Amino acid sequence: MIEKSVAIPTDQTIFRQRMDDLVSSPLIKSFMAGAVSGTCSTILFQPLDLIKTRLQKSANLGTKLGMFAEIANVVRQERVLGLWTGLMPSLLRCVPGIGLYFTSLHWLKSSFGSEFPHPLESVIMGASARTIVGITVLPFTVLKTRYESGEFHYKSLSDGIRSTYAKEGFRALYSGLAPTLLRDVPFSGIYLMFYTHMKNLTSENGTTSAPYVNFTNGVLSGLLASFVTQPADVIKTNMQLYPTKYGRLKNVIILIYTERGLAGFWRGMVPRLMRRTLMSAMSWTMYEEVSNLFYNYMISYQTKV
Repeated sequence: MIEKSVAIPTDQTIFRQRMDDLVSSPLIKSFMAGAVSGTCSTILFQPLDLIKTRLQKSANLGTKLGMFAEIANVVRQERVLGLWTGLMPSLLRCVPGIGLYFTSLHWLKSSFGSEFPHPLESVIMGASARTIVGITVLPFTVLKTRYESGEFHYKSLSDGIRSTYAKEGFRALYSGLAPTLLRDVPFSGIYLMFYTHMKNLTSENGTTSAPYVNFTNGVLSGLLASFVTQPADVIKTNMQLYPTKYGRLKNVIILIYTERGLAGFWRGMVPRLMRRTLMSAMSWTMYEEVSNLFYNYMISYQTKV
């Protein structure tokens, strides 16, 4: 009787099998694709976020520098790399945040059971996913805003967390939660609704759209969503920079209106419009492309097997 030999899997075979299982998971793919897109877009558009924060801070201090004057001021005092001040907390906020956002969207989309959600479903999914992310990464948002303002000189991220907690308490790390959600939740809901609708219009018979088409859809969706949520961004920034001065949400709104009028709620709109619109468009475009790469990889792998 001839005994059949049993193949013993090697460490390399086991590792590859585990990697294949990992890549084939829809949630893992969504997180990885979102993290990759978040890294690239955050690094590229960090200067616009910094200028937006400085403009909103300067308005609070009574000065009225324009966007280009503020850029020149930062470069003159802090050199070109100063435009990337606050990059590390931005990455710690955006990379896992965007990854978690797309993961949450995938899970919610599966729960709704619709490949092509109607507008109301898109609003609910976008708003719900952003609520989860907004609460999770808010401490890094607070630190990012303070780094960018130039008023807080923390030695490191851990020093920033310790210093904020020691001097202002745990609540300071979640300062501006209400306006952050009032800004980000409607933004994501509106953005996803328009992006999904335009994607359905521009794709032919459910086929994948070209990258430039996805980017254009993202820009148009981002412009409208950013404009609508600009006042909430101004309120959020002021609450996170000066939590003891403003206190509650109602006080912030009253003080901004009293000191600066209605125009105060639109301070820093141009750099935010540019940054938020382009960053969202790039994140979604890269997410679509990386997701397609994962999909094509799994198809080619399965055909070989």
